[in-house]
Amino acid sequence: MAEAAQRVLMNEFKALSKEEWTNIELIKDNVFEWSVALIVLNPDSLYYGGYFKAKMAFPRNYPHSPPDFKFIRPLYHPNIYPDGRLCISILHPPGDDEMSGETAAERWSPVQRVESVLISIMSLLDDAETASPANVDAGVMLRNKPEQYKELVRKDMEASKQDIPSDYVMPTHETAWRKKKEDEGDFEMSWEDSDVESFGGSESDLDSEDQEMDSDFEGDDDVEDEDEEDK
Repeated sequence: MAEAAQRVLMNEFKALSKEEWTNIELIKDNVFEWSVALIVLNPDSLYYGGYFKAKMAFPRNYPHSPPDFKFIRPLYHPNIYPDGRLCISILHPPGDDEMSGETAAERWSPVQRVESVLISIMSLLDDAETASPANVDAGVMLRNKPEQYKELVRKDMEASKQDIPSDYVMPTHETAWRKKKEDEGDFEMSWEDSDVESFGGSESDLDSEDQEMDSDFEGDDDVEDEDEEDK
């Protein structure tokens, strides 16, 4: 099972290495331990421009069990514990949980991937869940003193820049968008140019469907011929 997890994780690592909104490295060449930096590229976010470094550790039966995620530099946030760990449903073990009221659809499942975890965490930063906070004081401040809370967020954001590697060029909203356009190319894709598999089927499926349709048409011709003879 560990070998299967290694293959899955390496494929995910290679794919995420191409993304502008995260900077990832293997820790001591161990595919089960990642150094992850989240880079918020939304200019409307309070966290825009920050470099939020974290560590992810993966179980040997991944993706059947969720990874662990912990910020290296804890953030003052309702859903982040003082030690940098998160309170977020997607990192909780699979299945319904009667104690918390979380359903299986909210929690980890084997179809989840590292990308979905990181995107969920980035969404959580600006859209905190204050109903059951991991940091009660942060939750109370966000509700009652939002301007004071925002000031602490800005301090965390500025402090996070200390973790930017000296040889790393931080992306911005503009540079990331420009690179995305360059990678995609300036062209329009028609239905005829699209890959069949991208629409939920394979070429063999399409061929078999065409053969079935042809046979149906031939059957219709036979019925019409019989009708002519009856006349």
